[in-house]
This record gives sequence, structure tokens and C-alpha cells, in this order.
Amino acid sequence: MNTFIEILRRWTLPIAMVAGAAAYFIFTAIPWPDGTYRLAEEVVGFVQPTLLFLMLFLSFCKIRLSDLSFKRWYWWLLLIQLSLFALFAGILLLMPDHPSRILVESAMLCFLCPTAAAAVVFTVKLGGSAASVTTYTLLINFVVAVLAPLVLPLVHPQEGVSFLPAFWTISNRIFPVLILPLFAAVGVKKLLPKFHRLCAESKDAAFYLWVCTLTLAIVVTTKSLVHDQSPVIYQVLIALIALAGCVFQFWIGRKIGVRYGEQVVGGQALGQKNNVFIIWLGYTFLSPITALSGGFFAIWQNVVNSYLLYKKERKEAQIGAESQK
Repeated sequence: MNTFIEILRRWTLPIAMVAGAAAYFIFTAIPWPDGTYRLAEEVVGFVQPTLLFLMLFLSFCKIRLSDLSFKRWYWWLLLIQLSLFALFAGILLLMPDHPSRILVESAMLCFLCPTAAAAVVFTVKLGGSAASVTTYTLLINFVVAVLAPLVLPLVHPQEGVSFLPAFWTISNRIFPVLILPLFAAVGVKKLLPKFHRLCAESKDAAFYLWVCTLTLAIVVTTKSLVHDQSPVIYQVLIALIALAGCVFQFWIGRKIGVRYGEQVVGGQALGQKNNVFIIWLGYTFLSPITALSGGFFAIWQNVVNSYLLYKKERKEAQIGAESQK
């Protein structure tokens, strides 16, 4: 029994990903009554943000507002992310009718997308600073909320899409998820200090809430990939683009972070993206096929995170074994 629990704990992320994909195929294989699928979508649409809110609330209870301070090395993260986004946006502006436009748009989304709010949970799990990654997450989400509605209508013009409506739409997708849990944590600290202390002392509750959120995200991702009708060659190429973008951002983020003693934060800040946001941006502002990049990025980033968590736990096990000798 202990061995089984240890396997579950060590392989939590891969198990959650497989469970999410399997849940989608099992659910769709069952002949449910009419209206069940629509009801299921509504339930997922409610449960997923609720889990995300609770997860972030618990994480923010562990952070003091005074710890949220801008660090100069964040400029390097911003420079890399925004420069590569600008590069692909510039290609689209200079060659609007290029046959590989869809692939360039997909690559652009992989660098434009801000850090996922859930990055704080995994950063803590890997031993990084919750305050540091939260600060960068708030920063990059604000930058993207301003930059995306300025640039996307230029690279992919659509009738009726301008800066202010796009800014409002994007802001409504980004800030409630980040700001409301933070305000709730501050309010509970003031009004219910004992409950706040209980939440702050919870060890892995936020992580396992994130695992549940990940499972639902994989369900949504699987649905997006299954229902996509684009040619297989485009699907393969977008998957490779998402893989390259994911691995590069984790790698360069960790390289930068290690120079400032924050390797984990650097990798998570650049590498862990809000994949649902990528999918939504693709459907809303660009060619719908580009939404695939968000689905594939979700898979790759969780493969990377699974490997990082495996390395950390293996190192801790080795240290524990050596200390007992």
C-alpha cells in the first residue's frame, strides 16, 4: 500500500494528464441523454475557475504583500519574451500573405502568452520563491493585457476589433483570476487571522487542487485537439513549434534565474503558460487553428514539470539515504 501511494505521489502529474485524456474519451463514449454534454461543459466551466481560485487563495495566504517587489533581473525575462513576440509579429506584418502564416502565429502565441497563475503552486513545490514568481506573473499579465490588444488587431485585422474592446475582453480573462484570490487572502488575513494562519500552514493542499485543475485542463485540451479539423501536417508542425517554444523558455528562464539564485522562478516564469488563454486568443483574435499551440503547449509544459519534480524528489531521496548511513 505504501509503495502504491509513493508511486502516486511521485508520478502525480503524468497520472493527472493521462486521467484527463482518458476521462474525455470515456465520457464521450457513453451514450448520455440529450443536453448532458452541454451541462458537462457548464460544470467544467464553473469548477475549473473555482479550483483555480481556491488554489491561488491558499498560495497567496503564504505570501506577504511586502514580499512582492520588482527585481531587476525580471527585465531579462521581459526582454526575451517580448522580443521574440515582436519578432514573430514583425514577420506577420511584413509578410501578411506568407503560406506559413499559421505557423508563425502559433509561435507568436507561445511567446506572447503570460505566465500561468498556477505557476506559483509548482514553483513552491520545486522549492522556489512564491513571492518572486507571483510578482513576475502579475507584471507579465499586465503587460500582455496592454500589448495584445495593440498588436493582434494589426497582425490579424478583423472587422470591429480595436484596442479598447480587445483590452477590456482580455483584461476580463486575466485579472479576475489573479487579483480576486489576492484580495481575498489579504481580506481574510485582516478579518479572520486564525483561518488565514490555518490556510497559510496548509502544506500540499494548493498543489493537489492544482492537480485537479490540470486534469480538467487536459480534458479541455483533449477536446480541442480531437475536434480540430486542420490537416495533420499542420497539427504536427504546431506541436513541434509548441515543443520548441516550451523547452526554450524553460531552459533560458532557468539559465537567467540561476545567475540570481532563482533558477526555479526563472524557469516557471517563462516556461509555465496560461494555456487556456493561448487557446482563447487563437480562437478570438487569430486563425482558429493556432489555438492548437495552446493545447500542445499544455502537454509539453507538464511533461517538463513532471521531469523537474522527479529530479527534485530523486535528489531529496538520495540526500535522505546518505544522511541515514
